Amino acid sequence: MTSDNNQQRPISVVQITDTHLGKSTNDSLLGLNTQHSLNHVLSTLNAQAIEPDLLLATGDISNDGSAESYQRFADLTESLAEHRLWLPGNHDHFDVMQSLALQGQPLRKSFSLGSWAVIMLNSQVPRQVGGSLDNNELTFLKDLLEGNTAPHVLICMHHHPINIGCAWLDEQKVDNAAEFFDLIDSYPQVKGVLWGHIHQAVDQVRNNVKLMASPSTCIQFAPNSDGFKLDPLNPGFRHLSLHDDGHIETIIHRVEGVSFDIDYQITSGY
Repeated sequence: MTSDNNQQRPISVVQITDTHLGKSTNDSLLGLNTQHSLNHVLSTLNAQAIEPDLLLATGDISNDGSAESYQRFADLTESLAEHRLWLPGNHDHFDVMQSLALQGQPLRKSFSLGSWAVIMLNSQVPRQVGGSLDNNELTFLKDLLEGNTAPHVLICMHHHPINIGCAWLDEQKVDNAAEFFDLIDSYPQVKGVLWGHIHQAVDQVRNNVKLMASPSTCIQFAPNSDGFKLDPLNPGFRHLSLHDDGHIETIIHRVEGVSFDIDYQITSGY
């Protein structure tokens, strides 16, 4: 596991998720130019004077799996943080991501920084929208939790492991989430679980573990909706401070003062 044990202050982490970039900078999702919205999110991040130690990109980086979209994301985020981790979502093309992985390295599954370990799980099911953690992922997680010496662990994935109150999205959650939670319940060093996919913020606590989801950098999905519905909230990102004693401080930042062109009449999904 890659490590850097020189951190004294809280570890600053930024999560960017569901950018849905296309092959072209002109590509859009439900009327929204996703490059345009990501640029505004990155400007908001810079305006907050946040200097993250670690950037997490939790899936659906691309909307079409194109090499151009991943390369552009890599170029845009290169100077944001010393360390960057990314994982695939249901819209991503894993092999293309692997071939263009950030910093020229394979997709890293784990990383240690100070007293924290970050574990990146792949919940992608090829050619499906919903998520699952296959036996290889769960075995990898168990082995890492048993062998890891870091006192605190943050687990990341793309799909949500809990029901969020959106009927249409809850059909897409990790289908073996109970098995996942049975596993991590045995390891008190797990302090947080972080995901994307649902294009909205969630902050809950389960068995002293923070459960967190974050807004997309493009369109937002309306909470508590039975069917597909968009939310007029602006794009954003999540900032986390990982403290040496294991507690997590976190806040959502959204783009302000900008109106985005989105087709809110669409009700058939995306």
